[in-house]
Amino acid sequence: MTWSIIAKDDRSGQIGIAVATRFFAVGARVPYIVAGRGGIATQALVNPYYGIDGATLLRDGRHPRDIVQRLTAADPGRESRQIHILDHTGQIAAHTGRDCIDWCGHLEGQGFSVAGNMLAGPQVLDETANAYVANSGQPLAQRLIAAMNAGEAAGGDKRGRQSAALLIHGTEEWSELDLRVDDHADPLSELARLEAVSRRHWGVFRQFMPTRDNPAGITDRAIIDAGLAASAGRT
Repeated sequence: MTWSIIAKDDRSGQIGIAVATRFFAVGARVPYIVAGRGGIATQALVNPYYGIDGATLLRDGRHPRDIVQRLTAADPGRESRQIHILDHTGQIAAHTGRDCIDWCGHLEGQGFSVAGNMLAGPQVLDETANAYVANSGQPLAQRLIAAMNAGEAAGGDKRGRQSAALLIHGTEEWSELDLRVDDHADPLSELARLEAVSRRHWGVFRQFMPTRDNPAGITDRAIIDAGLAASAGRT
């Protein structure tokens, strides 16, 4: 009842996940990212522990294939689950249980992974992947949204639309972008609107946030206000 794309941007080093579905608040359950390690999407009849425990295994440096094997082996409900994983080196692994509802499947690309279930057909993943590749010049957030829009145009979730989410991490443990559209008639359009809004304020403000290398971040409000004003002047 969901499809998602996990990708790593080679230029920025960011790892991102975009997801859409005909279900409430998909962003609260499907996407998990470990900064500098990789991303996991757990879907179909969601098992949140695939994300929680899988993230621990990513931090430990486990190969995605090993992670999938460990998670599914420990889960009696594995035939109703779907999971795909992309690590920071580009290694990919996936599982689609035999009881997932058609159309369901997985597609691997160079630096990205797409998976879905209860879709209109395989063209949903094909077009999601094609659009991701075609928009290689775009920043990761916009590229992922373009990919999901292409999948939606190809039929998306065969039951309809309700929620979507976009999660992106850079080098820090906190997310660079975490957008959730929990209940909306056109969730991907709303996701795109929120992403555009984020560039006008949060995308600027986050450069002042604390980091591991600079625990204080920037606290001088004059510098912060000047940065925000300069950004507003460019829009």
